[in-house]
Amino acid sequence: MDRREEQPGAAGAAAAPAVDFTVENVEKDPEWPAPAQSCAVPQALHQLYYDPNIENKNLAQKWLMQAQVSPQAWHFSWQLLQPDKVPEIQYFGASALHIKISRYWSDIPTDQYESLKAQLFTQITRFASGSKIVLTRLCVALASLALSMMPDAWPCAVADMVRLFQAEDSPVDGQGRCLALLELLTVLPEEFQTSRLPQYRKGLVRASLAVECGAVFPLLEQLLQQPSSPSCVRQKVLKCFSSWVQLEVPLQDCEALIQAAFAALQDSELFDSSVEAIVNAISQPDAQRYVNTLLKLIPLVLGLQEQLRQAVQNGDMETSHGICRIAVALGENHSRALLDQVEHWQSFLALVNMIMFCTGIPGHYPVNETTSSLTLTFWYTLQDDILSFEAEKQAVYQQVYRPVYFQLVDVLLHKAQFPSDEEYGFWSSDEKEQFRIYRVDISDTLMYVYEMLGAELLSNLYDKLGRLLTSSEEPYSWQHTEALLYGFQSIAETIDVNYSDVVPGLIGLIPRISISNVQLADTVMFTIGALSEWLADHPVMINSVLPLVLHALGNPELSVSSVSTLKKICRECKYDLPPYAANIVAVSQDVLMKQIHKTSQCMWLMQALGFLLSALQVEEILKNLHSLISPYIQQLEKLAEEIPNPSNKLAIVHILGLLSNLFTTLDVSHHEDDHEGSELRKLPVPQGPNPVVVVLQQVFQLIQKVLSKWLNDAQVVEAVCAIFEKSVKTLLDDFAPMVPQLCEMLGRMYSTIPQASALDLTRQLVHIFAHEPAHFPPIEALFLLVTSVTLTLFQQGPRDHPDIVDSFMQLLAQALKRKPDLFLCERLDVKAVFQCAVLALKFPEAPTVKASCGFFTELLPRCGEVEPVGKVVQEDGRMLLIAVLEAIGGQASRSLMDCFADILFALNKHCFSLLSMWIKEALQPPGFPSARLSPEQKDTFSQQILRERVNKRRVKEMVKEFTLLCRGLHGTDYTADY
Repeated sequence: MDRREEQPGAAGAAAAPAVDFTVENVEKDPEWPAPAQSCAVPQALHQLYYDPNIENKNLAQKWLMQAQVSPQAWHFSWQLLQPDKVPEIQYFGASALHIKISRYWSDIPTDQYESLKAQLFTQITRFASGSKIVLTRLCVALASLALSMMPDAWPCAVADMVRLFQAEDSPVDGQGRCLALLELLTVLPEEFQTSRLPQYRKGLVRASLAVECGAVFPLLEQLLQQPSSPSCVRQKVLKCFSSWVQLEVPLQDCEALIQAAFAALQDSELFDSSVEAIVNAISQPDAQRYVNTLLKLIPLVLGLQEQLRQAVQNGDMETSHGICRIAVALGENHSRALLDQVEHWQSFLALVNMIMFCTGIPGHYPVNETTSSLTLTFWYTLQDDILSFEAEKQAVYQQVYRPVYFQLVDVLLHKAQFPSDEEYGFWSSDEKEQFRIYRVDISDTLMYVYEMLGAELLSNLYDKLGRLLTSSEEPYSWQHTEALLYGFQSIAETIDVNYSDVVPGLIGLIPRISISNVQLADTVMFTIGALSEWLADHPVMINSVLPLVLHALGNPELSVSSVSTLKKICRECKYDLPPYAANIVAVSQDVLMKQIHKTSQCMWLMQALGFLLSALQVEEILKNLHSLISPYIQQLEKLAEEIPNPSNKLAIVHILGLLSNLFTTLDVSHHEDDHEGSELRKLPVPQGPNPVVVVLQQVFQLIQKVLSKWLNDAQVVEAVCAIFEKSVKTLLDDFAPMVPQLCEMLGRMYSTIPQASALDLTRQLVHIFAHEPAHFPPIEALFLLVTSVTLTLFQQGPRDHPDIVDSFMQLLAQALKRKPDLFLCERLDVKAVFQCAVLALKFPEAPTVKASCGFFTELLPRCGEVEPVGKVVQEDGRMLLIAVLEAIGGQASRSLMDCFADILFALNKHCFSLLSMWIKEALQPPGFPSARLSPEQKDTFSQQILRERVNKRRVKEMVKEFTLLCRGLHGTDYTADY
């Protein structure tokens, strides 16, 4: 729901007629003691500003928000602006005026426009030498009034503002009037950008403002270039210009002001405002049409290079950052337009080199500099623009820019280097995290640059790394080595390097690296992981790097990199790993027993071992499984005997997690596509029973024993269900021998204490086995049991269990999709199921509502083929329709309207005669589903729905439009993109 819907409006004010919104109630002299009473009483403003009690403040704020939108706000606002009031109270009065003008413009009679305008001008003139925050709010109020009156009721609004504030007979001094005028002119475009004007009005007002800039820019130029203008005025001029250019003023009309802003960059007080104005002007989407103006800007930007170098030399990060923003804004927004000007290629190349200087700015990000990160997107844009040219022109630019991009690679790898260990030790955790993200951005850029430079980039990196590692002349820094490897890793992670002729050499170089640092060791691991697919095609090289990975497993500081790399190798190279399997299992078992790694890495390690064991013979798998999981089974047996407590719960969940992650990837079958359907099928296992099933059958009694003591604990139940759910997903049909006993266990579990995880596992069993005649009886018995238990839960009150209701609805939808025969059973109370699903549509939790809608969209198409379904829809379908209309009428979040539209579409398609009767009856009562609807609007909606039985998208559009009408939001500007 849009947050604006929650703000109190006119309706909110009307709902509290007993509240007297007077000046006395709204404010109170701050010297009085704070009242400890309800907000719907006098002195609310005093409570808001001075009461230390946070609850009183919140109540005061709520009451004051009602006051601002009340009819009395027109009266008390002016009184609160009196000179004897404190600024906080005056500010509230000005804000109330703005809210009334911007939101309730239609309340103002046309004959009062001029007096309201005059009053606002008077107040602004008075506050020109008063409180600045109040002045700004008054300017915003007058800006809102101007936007509402333009262009018809106030055709020359801006010119009038300029003329009135330039009048000499004002009691305010010239500088005060000038600053007040500039404030008003600054907030006018800002108020336009955020205004709630209808779309057609917005276009008219934008056109009017575009014309009015002719009254603004000459004034701004005069004030900016006038030597006598004080700094505060010139700064305000720059902010005003910055605000106006965002109205997409033609760039050529801004030329003089942009040049003046460039000149103002030399003044340290005006620097930030000048940068903002220049960047906003250059970044207009429309600016690329004015190529001649853009070409004039290049020398101005290049003229900042000396100032940039001085700033870098003096460690002035603010100045270097600002100049870089200007250069990047010009290059990034207009590279295509400037590249098209072939005769000016040298000046654009000079701009590119200036941006290169910004990319390579000295110092470590983010501690010594924060500028280089601004430039990275520019290199993407430039490359895209070069590669988009036709072949001949592209070849010319490739010749010019390939050397630039090779230089960029060197610069980026230098910037990616870690600082010295001593310096890095002083960095905060936040700085280290920012540096990590910065390196990821560099990695993404290098990957992208590969498209421009191709295989030559890898050769370039390999040559540098080779020279570094084999040179005997000078010792190399680990940082330099790490950065080059990081470059390789960045490319190999996403680009297919299988045909690269330098990877064998790289694999040969890796063992020669002297690893004396955690960061370098991490990058070595990640680089090996990135090359795992290449190793699968060149298995003879596995032995060169596998010992490094297994050695790193024992180092807790390399936990993430070593475990993830081993997992990648085991996944990609599993058919070439049997000779190393015993060693991998032994090392893994050792580190697991020593508890070197955190829980998530232990889970990854088990997944790695699952991949590894999948390629072995069944006898070997069972032998390795026995040695690998026996210690955990023994530990679980011991824990099952203990009295439940928090510490042994953690151990149980950990062991169950290890088993489920192992079974997620331990797959001895081979998948093949089932050409008759879209689901995956598997070839049978030739060697005998599936090892996972063998192990599960062995530990089944133990798991049941654990469950018997922990049935009240959702986390343990979830961990148990995860073992079977992941096994079912991996094994598919091979899981069949376990189905009867698992169904029996699930039934007992759910009957004792219903849990969502049990329903999710039941849904998996229904999905895979319900269509198999041999497995239908236990599946049906389980389905009927969990349905009966859940229906009982609904009778007791399901609101405390939205997760169970969500999972139940998904289970019902899956049953209808895979095996509608489950709804033919006489023991299934289809009517009760239907009514519970209607109730679930009214839950506040969006996932539960979506799942319920999903159930109905599966159920309604079965009206004709499943007799009990057809019967219940005929009897209770009207109840469903009313619930859907209530939701559309405003009871459900707008984000869910597509789901309710799906139900309407299904009703119309499969129950047309019933719907045509129900919808007319349902919409008959006045005020249903919303008091905002007229009988004509309801009639139009019902006719539109009944006419559309083919195009689901059109029904969704109708429902979206109808819900906006119901909520009183139709035609408002902020719902335009909804």
